[in-house]
Amino acid sequence: MAAKADEVIARCRKLASFSEDSGSTRRTFLSSAMRDCHRELSSWMSRIGMNVSVDAAGNLRGFYSGSAPEAPRLLLGSHLDTVPNAGAYDGILGVVAAITLIEAIGDQKLPFAVEVLGFSEEEGVRFGVPFIGSRALVGRLDEEVLDRRDAQGISVREAIRQFGLDDNKIPQAALPDDVLGYVEFHIEQGPQLEHLGQPLAVVEAIAGQSRLEFTFTGCANHAGTTPMNLRRDALVAAAEWIVAVENAAHEVGGLVATVGRISVKPGATNAIAGETCVSLDVRHAVDEVRSAAVQNLTRQAEEIVKRRGLSVLAKQSLNQPAVTMDAFLTEQIARAMRASGCGAHRMVSGAGHDAMILAERVPAAMIFLRTPGGVSHHPSETVLAEDVAKALACGEQLLQQLAASSEFLKRTCRA
Repeated sequence: MAAKADEVIARCRKLASFSEDSGSTRRTFLSSAMRDCHRELSSWMSRIGMNVSVDAAGNLRGFYSGSAPEAPRLLLGSHLDTVPNAGAYDGILGVVAAITLIEAIGDQKLPFAVEVLGFSEEEGVRFGVPFIGSRALVGRLDEEVLDRRDAQGISVREAIRQFGLDDNKIPQAALPDDVLGYVEFHIEQGPQLEHLGQPLAVVEAIAGQSRLEFTFTGCANHAGTTPMNLRRDALVAAAEWIVAVENAAHEVGGLVATVGRISVKPGATNAIAGETCVSLDVRHAVDEVRSAAVQNLTRQAEEIVKRRGLSVLAKQSLNQPAVTMDAFLTEQIARAMRASGCGAHRMVSGAGHDAMILAERVPAAMIFLRTPGGVSHHPSETVLAEDVAKALACGEQLLQQLAASSEFLKRTCRA
């Protein structure tokens, strides 16, 4: 598998060169760089006997037939788009690994077909809304999303047409009823596996996520003439609360809470802050725990402003429920990992992935690969060749296990 792993890495590096920016990688929804990516992957898939198409949402789809014309299908894949100044492996590794597994099968026909999916959009960079590609497969690419516009005023619908696709055919992108499940290989994008010395992990769940904005309102005034005991400083109140956010997250196992953005008005060196807006991102695998944490942090903000003579307003922008991965597929992956000489470490994904969208309709599961340094969404993002080799060995073993499983072959797409 070592040679195959090196080939996967080389292909990911080549695909990273297809970019909208010179000197760095940025590949957004249906850009010219995405067309180049499609061309490269399509050529490779066609050479190994896959039927290749692009659906109306811009998803690249490669179909490898099963042993019978009516055979149901297993889905493998990930996303092809990137953030600005991206690394070479987030998303794309899952697509390249999936194609490599089909290539490794050779002339063997499985009792199920395999469809490799290269999702057109997951990151939400161009239009500010994520999962455009996978939303189409579960019938959730609605008019609101299609009418969203990018910085140049181009709508999602117009971008689809400019790419040469027909937005009227988006309903045809929906998953058929013969889908047995979906498996996604993805880099961890965090430090846990490296810390544990583990090459792979099976993802048990994708954490739910809450996003809010807290606006602390006090009274702007002169920094030199207002005594400390008469101040109503919105920035100091927000700072006290930010420390409370960190402390609260440390007290709950598995909870992460982040204040990643702050804006201050009037924002002058010699002025007391009259208004401070801060973001809050809270994630946990159990929705009840996450909701309780948000309520607790909101209550603490209210207590802080009451004591300081200020006010606070909290506005929620996202409430994404946690998604549990399919128990059968998760156990099959764990078994395949052990058979491949890996520990079957289980973990929760703190980041969102296309698997959480497809899980609305089909059994879904994920395999994480160790991310050296825990670095992702950055040019220094990398993988270890030995980990990629382990992932490919696990994938081959998984396909053989599923091919021999009567329970798996009885599954169909959930309504």
